[in-house]
Amino acid sequence: MTDAKLLAGTSLAELDALARGDHAQPHAVLGAHPAGGGSVVRAWHPEATGARCHVAGRGAFVMERVHPAGVWAAHVEGSLGAARYEVEFLFGSGASHRVIDPYAFLPTWGPVDEHLVIEGRHWKLYERMGAHLRAIDGVEGATFAVWAPNARRVSVVGDWNLWDGRRHPMRRLGATGVWELFVPGVRAGARYKFELRTPQGAVVLKLDPYAQHCELRPDTAGIVVGPTKHTWTDGAWLAKRAASNPLREPMSAYEVHLGSWMRDDDGRWLTYRELAHRLGAYVRAMGFTHVELMPVAEHPFDGSWGYQVTGYFAPTSRFGTPDDFRFLVDHLHSLGVGVILDWVPAHFPKDAHALARFDGTALYEHEDPRQGEQLDWGTLVFNFGRTEVKNFLLANALSWFDRFHVDGLRVDAVASMLYLDYSRAPGEWLPNAHGGRENLEAIAFLRELNALVHGQHPGAVVIAEESTAWPAVSRPLYAGGLGFTFKWNMGWMHDTLAYFARESIYRRYHHNEVTFGIVYAFTENFVLPLSHDEVVHLKRSLVGKMPGDRWQRFATLRALYGYMWAHPGKKLLFMGGELGDEREWNHDGSLDWASAGEPMHGGVQRLVRDLNAALCERAALWECDVEPQGFQWIDANDSDQSVASFIRWDRAKERHVVCVVNATPVVRAGYRVGVPREGVYREVINTDASAYGGSGAGNMGAAQAEAVPSHGFPCSMRVTLPPLAAVWFEGPAVAK
Repeated sequence: MTDAKLLAGTSLAELDALARGDHAQPHAVLGAHPAGGGSVVRAWHPEATGARCHVAGRGAFVMERVHPAGVWAAHVEGSLGAARYEVEFLFGSGASHRVIDPYAFLPTWGPVDEHLVIEGRHWKLYERMGAHLRAIDGVEGATFAVWAPNARRVSVVGDWNLWDGRRHPMRRLGATGVWELFVPGVRAGARYKFELRTPQGAVVLKLDPYAQHCELRPDTAGIVVGPTKHTWTDGAWLAKRAASNPLREPMSAYEVHLGSWMRDDDGRWLTYRELAHRLGAYVRAMGFTHVELMPVAEHPFDGSWGYQVTGYFAPTSRFGTPDDFRFLVDHLHSLGVGVILDWVPAHFPKDAHALARFDGTALYEHEDPRQGEQLDWGTLVFNFGRTEVKNFLLANALSWFDRFHVDGLRVDAVASMLYLDYSRAPGEWLPNAHGGRENLEAIAFLRELNALVHGQHPGAVVIAEESTAWPAVSRPLYAGGLGFTFKWNMGWMHDTLAYFARESIYRRYHHNEVTFGIVYAFTENFVLPLSHDEVVHLKRSLVGKMPGDRWQRFATLRALYGYMWAHPGKKLLFMGGELGDEREWNHDGSLDWASAGEPMHGGVQRLVRDLNAALCERAALWECDVEPQGFQWIDANDSDQSVASFIRWDRAKERHVVCVVNATPVVRAGYRVGVPREGVYREVINTDASAYGGSGAGNMGAAQAEAVPSHGFPCSMRVTLPPLAAVWFEGPAVAK
């Protein structure tokens, strides 16, 4: 019969529950507990045939099996106090295994953590949840914490305990729904998951939602990481960013998919560190101000391009470690290049190892599929009204700024978040509390996201990919807006591509497609995107959309770029667009870098480089990107000749740039353009220049403006408009 002292503070029923994997407080059973003038130490190892308790300064105590499932206990005379003890498990083979007991430690969470979690305002939750190496009273190991409020039992399993869920059950912390355990001896590089018993009694294995590093697909475990070894060198960059106003700075972003931008000759991905040097040098040489990386958070399926995330806190292991990713960001900053990340809070995949029905219930998603599924993408929708889910996403957004120093987030699929009936037929959605289609919880979430990012990281940007007419997306919170810094101008993109994709003879009938955008250009703070979405799924490459023979297609693409870079709004171009890539983008390959040696492709590349340089050098082209005083039509109505002309002004109205676009293959000599001042107008961009693969028609570098009124201006100049081209003229500055 078992000595009663060995069951002090517990019972056989509790031991049974522990053995069944149904005990939420294993520390109440295991570890050291007062008993009979001393302490009883209980430990668990299902495979052991014997056990001994080694108490510092007191020797070894033989432990008795108190439950057939492998619970062992020994009574130690006198209080253990601060004395450390270890448990030695014995096996039938004669082997033994000696460990520091995980159940000898107090919780690593404090009341402030628990309060902030319950309140949903723990902005550094990633420092407490997940796996973290630490030393407690000189004992090194790792703490593990996971939110699973409906689980009956949670264990941490890994390669240190043979993935045996019986070995390390975790304790539940009060009303938080968080489970926690400190496991001595766990080191950096250890692989782990959480094993949960659901309310229905099923046992599931789940990736840590807060894992900071994950295995490369198809493996799906988290990897314990130690403190960063990266030493940041971008203090000056961050200080400059904090003092900046992104609305009044130049922005020309290069959108990149890291896995297919460039590969080695054998098709191998480049690492983050290799990309830092190659991509950094290229982007700087091309004059882009930012790179916008398609999602780098961990994802299992290459073909999702990163938009179906399973590891929200982990840069994908495809290209290296978290510190390798830090090196990439730091190196780009050293070159004067900002880093924007695609971020995907709208939905998540159904992969069984990830967030879907995490504890056996609809935890991160809605239970009702009319709210919880995004049918178009085969994914699940976050429950933005749940405090802990909102905290998870907000802490995740902040973590990319805190841990990786990124300069902005481009928020994917915002429209799907704003509307409850997004891509749903009648009867397939539930209205809000007021009977409307607006997702009130998602709106509140987005507003809080923008308040937090802008409040904690001045100068950082948050960009909405939002494709509807939702008002005030990029207007301040105090004005009733959603608070984004910028919004993608999808209307401009669709109209512009539609216009330039038409045969030139028909463009006169669709002239409004290149002029209408100005009607609403200043209703939001816009980014003009030519993104990855436009060059996949049989949509053809950008140059492939253009009509005519090969020369005309490249000329039209160059004209489009000349028009785009002069148009109000920040710029974004997907990789390959600067090469005039004739193929659709393939995520399994690499850009056709050899094509840059061919005159037409190389010409487009040189043009984009020169457009970026001309943009950044002239405040008139970006200082008033989001303000109407920075734009003035010269002639928006010459549809018969398919010509559009306008002026970009700086804030002081001291300097200006004239842009004229000729969308026909006809050279127009002596075309009169009204301008505000007399003098020499220098031709700074001509997309038809021979260096770009054009015909070389133009104005010999300049045009003379005379006091001949035209187009409502006091002066004008006669210019030659090259075929299928955009021409920029820099006007004389105000004399001081």
